[in-house]
Amino acid sequence: MTHFSYRNGELYAEDVPLSRIAEAAGTPVYVYSTAALTDAYTQFAGAMSDAGLNARVCYALKANSNIAVIRTLADLGAGADVVSGGELERALAAGVAAEDIVFSGVGKTEAEMRQSISAGIGQFNIESVPELELLSKVARSMNAEVDIAIRVNPDVDAITHRKITTGKQENKFGLDITRAPELYAKARDLGGLRPVSVAVHIGSQLTSVTPFEAAFARVAELVRDLRSTGYDIRKIDLGGGLGIDYGDGAPPPVSAYAQAVARTVGDFDCEVIFEPGRYIAGPAGILVTRVIYAKEAEVRRFAIVDAAMNDLIRPAMYDAVHRTEPVRERSRDAEIVDWDIVGPVCETGDTFASGCRLPHLEAGELLVMRDAGAYGAVMSSVYNSRALVAEVLVNGDDFAIVRERQEPATFLGYETFAGWQK
Repeated sequence: MTHFSYRNGELYAEDVPLSRIAEAAGTPVYVYSTAALTDAYTQFAGAMSDAGLNARVCYALKANSNIAVIRTLADLGAGADVVSGGELERALAAGVAAEDIVFSGVGKTEAEMRQSISAGIGQFNIESVPELELLSKVARSMNAEVDIAIRVNPDVDAITHRKITTGKQENKFGLDITRAPELYAKARDLGGLRPVSVAVHIGSQLTSVTPFEAAFARVAELVRDLRSTGYDIRKIDLGGGLGIDYGDGAPPPVSAYAQAVARTVGDFDCEVIFEPGRYIAGPAGILVTRVIYAKEAEVRRFAIVDAAMNDLIRPAMYDAVHRTEPVRERSRDAEIVDWDIVGPVCETGDTFASGCRLPHLEAGELLVMRDAGAYGAVMSSVYNSRALVAEVLVNGDDFAIVRERQEPATFLGYETFAGWQK
């Protein structure tokens, strides 16, 4: 069920007309639905429970790290998957219990390790031998012992965009699964570390369970081998990666994914950790933008909008397509024509869609880009010294601005002239 639908000739977010939000917050603006976040989380967690799994769902903050979004999920029982000290601060500030936080990522610094150990997080996912050695050194210096997983690279092709695949040998993530036994032995001998978990994550926006099942089967084989040689493996971290429908085909239902997990690792009596991000946040958010000009060129028709690639980078970075719709509903017999939806940044790459089939558009009209709740605002910037986009959370017939638009004067305040400049 979508929580963004037409009523009385206008697109609503839950029970709030989008024109009302645009008037209050300005445009462009990201709008998130509390009901959509809640439904996605409960469907995911419920599917794991129905499959008989002892699951811990740790929401991946990299998808959308607004603290109001994190708080919504924390109130439902979600943990957090973080990849930086800043994300750890956000998770804790939003109310996620420290023991429900997993620290992933290939470049953890010593300061981030100390910060995480002091907070008492639940698990570190180790991605290299130098990281393993440094974490041991830091933990011992703090008289601490921490749970770790070795993130193994199973050399499984996720069959997804090359920039978001993480499970092939040529990717920077994880350690070769064939080296895992020697790495667990090293972790056991170093001190300060409890090697009690195995981790894997093969990529993002997967639309088939087949790569998942292949990767999880390799993890299951490793867990059997480790247990047979005396390791107390009591957690299995399967990462995230389940895709969403951007309009080019629906991924498998989460129940099918849960059954694949149950078939491969369901018999180990382990806590199974999941780190969904896009699946939860993606469909729960939209980007609202306003048409600045409707430009009729010789061979193209352009809708130049006030959102730009600095607000939503996915089309420029990943060739992603977000379904675009007018906020004002048209009659069914309205003429439909091709539009290129473009932003004002001085790059041809600042294009959201080409040949987008829409009715006649006018300056001042509001448009919506769907499924923008993940890797949208969280990747935004102030390129071209444009204002940093605002974010709004809707709950029923109420809404709140949960990140104010940051105008150039705000970030100019962080810059200064050199001492020799007058």
